[in-house]
Amino acid sequence: MNNSNINKKLNSSNAQKIDWKLIQDQMKNKLGLDIYESWLKKIDFVEEINNYVLLSVPTRFIRDWIVSRYLDQILNIIRLFRKDIIRVEFKIIEPKRYIKENEVNSKNPDKNENISFIKDSYLQYNRIDPNKKFENFIIGASNKLAYEASLKVSENISHYNPLYIYGGVGMGKTHLLNSIAYELKKNNKVMFISAERFMYQFVKSIKTNDMVKFKDYFRNTDILLIDDIQFMNGKEAMQEEFFHTFNALLDKESQIIISADRAPNKLSRIQERIKSRFAGGLVVDIQKPDYDLRKKIIEQKLQEFNNLHSDQFKISTDIKDFISKEITASIRELVGAINRIISFSRIYNKMPNLAETKVVLKDLLNLNENKVTIDLIQTIVCKFFKISKNEMLSSRRSRYLVRPRQTAIYLTKILTSKSLPEIGREFSNRDHTTIIHSVKTIEKLKEIDPDMIDNINKLKNQILYNKENEI
Repeated sequence: MNNSNINKKLNSSNAQKIDWKLIQDQMKNKLGLDIYESWLKKIDFVEEINNYVLLSVPTRFIRDWIVSRYLDQILNIIRLFRKDIIRVEFKIIEPKRYIKENEVNSKNPDKNENISFIKDSYLQYNRIDPNKKFENFIIGASNKLAYEASLKVSENISHYNPLYIYGGVGMGKTHLLNSIAYELKKNNKVMFISAERFMYQFVKSIKTNDMVKFKDYFRNTDILLIDDIQFMNGKEAMQEEFFHTFNALLDKESQIIISADRAPNKLSRIQERIKSRFAGGLVVDIQKPDYDLRKKIIEQKLQEFNNLHSDQFKISTDIKDFISKEITASIRELVGAINRIISFSRIYNKMPNLAETKVVLKDLLNLNENKVTIDLIQTIVCKFFKISKNEMLSSRRSRYLVRPRQTAIYLTKILTSKSLPEIGREFSNRDHTTIIHSVKTIEKLKEIDPDMIDNINKLKNQILYNKENEI
């Protein structure tokens, strides 16, 4: 919005009601689309009272997050339009739209609804995410069979019934279930629910003596998708109800799709007859992504980011290859690694080099065999500067010894959780003030000496990975 438009608003009468749409546009422009869509879009205008504005959000968590991070910016944006506003207050108003939709549906029983709701609850049990579709599911050797089976079910229900997809955390199981639901909801009544939510509704229905309605909702759907079925373990009464619901849906040729973190025969504390039903359909697994799939995922996620943002983001080939090689546990961790690199770039306004990337991602990397110890740091620093450990730990203050000693102390401070006194003891019982001085000296040198930055990065690389490959 240009200044002339803002000035026109400033010149308008104070009695005029605040135009919240204009303020939302300003928040989007000034704070960015990501922040707006994630948090600020959830704010609603309630009323203006004297010199303050009352706003509402749906939960206490969202209120606390916004107040702690964006309150001042929001007030400044509002004051662009109303200079007399001196503060902003928030109240929590839970959304009622789901209750209203249920009331409408109960009044119009003949209306063809494609998404199932639990009556008298504002919780929407359909979890379909429009951003998780077959089109953006990245296919590789490790997940191709699960993808093809899911696609087949979405084209011809009851072709594989039930379809049981299993794999580790963050492998894409929920993405596939969501994709099936997204395709089938166009012409079918779809219920997509987690096992935990199924349990919650089951217990609630027992407490409110509403089991008839519970049975009706879950047995009259065309497509039932249940995520993370392993969480149903040990709940005998609920497993009994699920077993009968399962059979009722199969009898009416409804499609059932299940996801879990293990194969049916490996499920613990689940009734044998339920495991037998699961195994009677098509059981497919999603394995850990191979190197080629991990590279494809990185490229895809970077492309998605660049499509959403004007500032094009590019990661060097070395870093992309490193992430693809080292982060193997799950797709979710791979995406998390990319997000960290992007955040680093935005915060520091530069691309991280390989050593910085390793520090940013150190908790995601496979470092069990490379525990960072003070002895390891001292050994590598001494080798790097070509001095002995006895010389480093001595009381001599020659320049060629002081700088390596300070460097080792600095690296110990940033790469371990040791306290200052503990570090001092490992460096020949030096006082903690000496440790502080060493750390500050290296930090100042890094600001003015490119060689110091380069040396620190090379040493970090060797210490964290015990590798000689330099940047």
